[in-house]
Order: sequence, then C-alpha cells, then structure tokens
Amino acid sequence: MVMKQAFFVTGTDTEVGKTHVTCALLHATRRQGRTTVGMKPIAAGVGDDGHNEDVTRLLAAGSITPPRDWVNPFLYDPFIAPHIAARMAGRPIEIPVIQQAFERLQALAEVVWVEGVGGFRVPLDEGHDTADLARMLALPVVLVVGMRLGCINHALLTAEAIARRELTLAGWVANRIDPAMDCFEANLDTLRARLNAPLLGVVPYGDSPEQAASMLGLSVLPGFVAAPSAT
Repeated sequence: MVMKQAFFVTGTDTEVGKTHVTCALLHATRRQGRTTVGMKPIAAGVGDDGHNEDVTRLLAAGSITPPRDWVNPFLYDPFIAPHIAARMAGRPIEIPVIQQAFERLQALAEVVWVEGVGGFRVPLDEGHDTADLARMLALPVVLVVGMRLGCINHALLTAEAIARRELTLAGWVANRIDPAMDCFEANLDTLRARLNAPLLGVVPYGDSPEQAASMLGLSVLPGFVAAPSAT
C-alpha cells in the first residue's frame, strides 16, 4: 500500500524564500524515491508569459506534471495581497475548490507540498486567512524561517499561531536570505532551543533548489517514510 503524505509550507514573512525551499523539499523528496508534487493554491503576480513564476518553478521541481490549475487554482494578476487581488478581480478565493484540487494531486503523488501565500495569517477574504486553509486541509506545517534580523520574533509568533490552530509544527528550515547576517549561529541556536520542532536543515545563500535539497533531512519529519529502494 502506497503511503500518502502532505505538508503545508509557510514562512515567517513574505519574501523569505518559501518557493525556493519548497522546490528544494520537492527535490529532496524525489531523492527519497517518492513521487511528489508542489501546490501553490493562491498566487499573485503574472509574468509576460501569462504564468506565475513560482508556480512554474514548483511544476519543474516535482516528479509529475499535473494540470496547472490543479497546482494553482487561484491566480491573480497584480502582485498584491491576495484578498485585495481577489476582490479587484471579482473572483473570490474558494477553499472547497482548493480542497478538491489538493485531493486530485494527492491521488497522483505520494507526497504533496502545499505552499501558502505570504506568512501564516495572510487574509484570503473577510473571514478566512492562510491559517484557516492549513487547518481545513488538516496538514502538518513546515516553517521557512528567513534568517535575518528579527526572524526569532517572527518565528516564535508564527509557531504560536500554528499551535493555536491546533496544527502540528512538523519541522522548520533556516533559509539564509541575508548572507551578511550578524551572529547567524547564535540566532540559529536560539531558534533551535525555542522552536518545539526539528530543524530540517540550513539552506545556504545562493544555492539552487537542487543543491539545497542535499541540506535537508526529511527523515526528521514525523512519519516521513522513504521508498524502500531509497533507504
């Protein structure tokens, strides 16, 4: 029997490298012999080709190629907060539509990595945010910590928000977005001591997702199982 797993990837803020790390997680999963696909349910920002760059990167990093609208059910043109973009477009974000697309992806792949939008509490409409999406999908959360000044506070607040939604913080990734960060190791040690979840790894500044994959230890994720041929 094939074991199906899925995780929700969130970040301490916007522009902390969630897509970069999610692509690395996809490559790391493939190296474990598991079929895998990324999902970005909501994206804002359309390039000259009519596509969102993050969605294109996730599709390229996975081991299967599903329809783009399964990977990204809701795409908005302007690069702005999604609830504002949805209101401007007259197309509200519908969580049941996201749920259906997620179930289709889960039927195709053994491991689905669902990337949120922005941080953990980004509004989706007048009554819901990305935390509600993670809860409705009932997924354990992987937190991408953008390593820069202020990241400890952001990480601890996000961990508290995850716990308040009665979700599991399955692990976290330290992403070196500021190569000149002072006292990097001391900050990393503080996060290790205060976050009640395993560190999957540290992603070096400038590494490609393929390179970063080798820095990530998926075996520390609760319940993660590699394919027999990969162990």
